[in-house]
Amino acid sequence: MALVKYRGGDPWRTLDSLRDEINGFFEGTRQLFPWFREEMSAPSVDIWEDEKAVYVEADLPGFEQKDIDLKLRDNVLTLSAKRETVKEEKEKNYYRSERRRGAVHRKIELPASVDNTKTKARFKDGVLHVSLPKREEDKKREIKVDVE
Repeated sequence: MALVKYRGGDPWRTLDSLRDEINGFFEGTRQLFPWFREEMSAPSVDIWEDEKAVYVEADLPGFEQKDIDLKLRDNVLTLSAKRETVKEEKEKNYYRSERRRGAVHRKIELPASVDNTKTKARFKDGVLHVSLPKREEDKKREIKVDVE
């Protein structure tokens, strides 16, 4: 088989075009089915660990502390939050309403076994901070090796 020089232009432009097509598809889906984005969305999270604990931060803008539910089972942290639907005011003439309502849900498999009796969570400025201390057996231990 002979090699043929690629003459299609910039391959990155082709990928950008594909990305735009996919984004357009999902934008159209959201307009046709408004519940799709609301019910299927998951909050953005950062997850990291050190020798003492696993940490999770989740963006939950617009939610209140009472709306958030955390569950920890079999080393999986389940985060859910639900915002009640805002009643439409008939006297306002809305041109557009984009503020999200509904629920978000995310399951996070933790990288180490954690002690669920010492787990702490706090919610501030739309960000949920969760600290999950590791079990003693999962903490890193240094072992001194004697050379003879």
